[in-house]
Amino acid sequence: MESAETQSHVSIYTTPACHFCHMAKDFLKEKNISYTEYNVSEDQNKRAEMIDMTGQMGVPVIKIGDDIIIGFNEEKILELLNR
Repeated sequence: MESAETQSHVSIYTTPACHFCHMAKDFLKEKNISYTEYNVSEDQNKRAEMIDMTGQMGVPVIKIGDDIIIGFNEEKILELLNR
């Protein structure tokens, strides 16, 4: 049986200066959750994608499967990954 993180791809939209982005990435690393990071301060296409998804510019935005988390929420991340 596949683990939740292989079933649900994790993407995180960040900026280098965002403290909560760093906290979210550290948390994902601590929990051995692989993710793809998009730096929306440098990648205009990913910034537009994030704004289309959320309607706002706030980061981090964490996408797990089809679910979107705006901001850093440990409990919601673990819930969505069934941990």
